[in-house]
Amino acid sequence: MTKAAVRAEAEAIFAAFQAAGAQPVEADILLPAGTLLDLYGEDIRARAYVTSDPLRGEMMLRPDFTVPVVQAHMAAGADPARYTYMGEVFRRQEHLGPRASEYLQVGFEVFDRSHPEAVDADVFGLIAEVLAPLGLQAATGDFGILLAAVRGLSTSDKRKSALLRHVWRPQRFRALLDRFAGRTPVPEPRLRLLERLAAASPEALMDQSGPAIGLREPEDVAARVAALIEDARTPPINPDEAAVLDDLLLVEAPAGEALARLEALAARMPAMAASVQRFAGRLDALAARGVAVDRLPFAAGHGQSTLEYYDGFVFSFHADDPTLPPVSSGGRYDALTAVLGQGHSIPAVGGVIRPGLVAQLKGTA
Repeated sequence: MTKAAVRAEAEAIFAAFQAAGAQPVEADILLPAGTLLDLYGEDIRARAYVTSDPLRGEMMLRPDFTVPVVQAHMAAGADPARYTYMGEVFRRQEHLGPRASEYLQVGFEVFDRSHPEAVDADVFGLIAEVLAPLGLQAATGDFGILLAAVRGLSTSDKRKSALLRHVWRPQRFRALLDRFAGRTPVPEPRLRLLERLAAASPEALMDQSGPAIGLREPEDVAARVAALIEDARTPPINPDEAAVLDDLLLVEAPAGEALARLEALAARMPAMAASVQRFAGRLDALAARGVAVDRLPFAAGHGQSTLEYYDGFVFSFHADDPTLPPVSSGGRYDALTAVLGQGHSIPAVGGVIRPGLVAQLKGTA
């Protein structure tokens, strides 16, 4: 694959996004690591190249454009706004394979308060049009529904926060749900530990544990002990509510059919109703844009292994070759604008295309 061929595809996509009204923007290649670590936690280290600057501290090679584009928009952007960008991103890979550690990315981001579902449809529809010659398969989901279901659980705020924190880690999320619902037996060693914790004060436990080793202060240990005891005393999640989450994660069907199943689940858990209504409105907007929603694949768990700022509509476009990464992916990230906006927020959605894969599939590389 020649860089010239990939660059040519990138330029064509970049021009198409500008023709759709997007303003071209750029972003630094070296980004402060602190912002990304605050957003994603230490997990981001496994996926990014980290370095150190003697003046600026810990830095990362740009893992994507969305965070710096959101930061720039929240600092001085107009409302509404459309942006497009083109440049290299860098992702560490643990195994040899077709996934590149450095590749060109072209993106399209929209910040608009007016009609979020219609804007979702516009972004999806534009990317679908750009990629139409490749005959790719679309995949869609909606994190907003899953997040609403978790927030609607009749359990402690701490348990809901734990589930929300791990919603992008499917195996960990499932393990937590099973434990909080009482479906996983508590291991005998953990039961004995909880009995010890409940029978003695944190100070007594510290005295019995010998000399302090490590960076945690005694008050940190005491807080952790209190949290473990509180969690052990929290009643299990209502079985009916846990079953709704189970059924939700199994929803995988054409979008029109999925809507009926989601409406049935919302009747069992009303906290989901508003998100399901937004899903229905998005389907209407997609249909108005010419998308065949009766054939559009939908999976409630789609995107659970993506970057962790998506909180609504998510989508991707895939080639027939299952070993290739998505040619395009994107979604809604309203909450990210609030985190980076220092008290201000705006609904936002965007998507990216990998021109290297476009060139490969076209045979132009």
